[in-house]
Amino acid sequence: MTDTVVPETKLPKVGTTIFTVMSQLAMEHGAVNLGQGFPDFEVPPRLVEALARAMREGRNQYAPMTGVPALREAIAGKTERCYGWRPDADTEITVTSGATEAIFDAVHAVVRPGDEVVVLDPCYDCYEPAIELAGGRAVHVPLDPLTFAPDWERVERAITPSTRMLMINSPHNPSGAMLTPEDMAELTRLVQSAGLYLLSDEVYEHIVFDGRRHESVLRYPELRERAFVVSSFGKTYHCTGWKVGYCIAPPLLSAEFRKVHQYNVFCTFAPAQWAFAEMIAHEPEHYERLGAFYQAKRDRFQRQLAQTRLRPLPVPGGYFQLVDYSAVSDLDDLAFCRWLTAEKGVAAIPLSPFYAIAPEGQRLARLCFAKNESTLDAAIERLKAL
Repeated sequence: MTDTVVPETKLPKVGTTIFTVMSQLAMEHGAVNLGQGFPDFEVPPRLVEALARAMREGRNQYAPMTGVPALREAIAGKTERCYGWRPDADTEITVTSGATEAIFDAVHAVVRPGDEVVVLDPCYDCYEPAIELAGGRAVHVPLDPLTFAPDWERVERAITPSTRMLMINSPHNPSGAMLTPEDMAELTRLVQSAGLYLLSDEVYEHIVFDGRRHESVLRYPELRERAFVVSSFGKTYHCTGWKVGYCIAPPLLSAEFRKVHQYNVFCTFAPAQWAFAEMIAHEPEHYERLGAFYQAKRDRFQRQLAQTRLRPLPVPGGYFQLVDYSAVSDLDDLAFCRWLTAEKGVAAIPLSPFYAIAPEGQRLARLCFAKNESTLDAAIERLKAL
């Protein structure tokens, strides 16, 4: 019997994601899971009915590689309604199997071996593996550890002749911080002066609070002409398990993006595409009211947290609440979240896995409030005992 040949790993820093680890730990200990970011309430009824109808009507075979035309037209109209600019449905919109696939495709469309990609820490864990698999190198620039705002001078210093792309995320996961018009002006200057491509992760685009405006890259002509803008139906319509998203990019960038997409998944779940097309056309109020829907959850959850020893940080957008646990424990964030899950019955996500180098002494954990009131109430009762 010959020995098994162990391949040299292409992703030496990658193991099981922290989201999977904490969710598994939550199951083992019967913890209330506020860790992994998924809603535990129902998908809009129209969407479910439209999906079932599409399957009954036989829309079960391969969709067009770029996406069902009706959905791409609906996305174009929605984009114009939200951001004042209408992308071309045929040449600028590609439907993908979730935002993660779109991010992977965008990176592989333009990043070559030896290229550098600037990412802003803390950042979502799929960014760096996509860069490394393309032969590139992620250059991590930390955001402010308290406000999670970018330091554009520091970003500029990180840009070299090898820099190919800059990746941004607003509303930001895990902090909920949002880019401002002033940020967009600085971003425009940097992208133009350095000749960079931009990848803008905007999956929480409709979950914004307190009258704030989401500063989409699509609002800014100088940015969108060099950008891949990624969105997620899973986040907007409470159906993360359907794994459907899309990317908007100029025609030449979309052409390169689609070369990767067609040999990655080729096309995306067809019945869901027809369902989303109908939902966008007939219930635009869903995404228009999504901010208010989640703001009510955020506000209620923050009032409840005031009854605990956890200190909630401001949350301008998204559906995550960062809490400072320094009044409870001196443990590092990974150890604290494991203890919280195993001993106190509430699963949270530590921040350090979102960093290349986490700030020393940072005592923050991420809780998801995209949950039913009963779920949040159960978690709060346990957190009161801290």
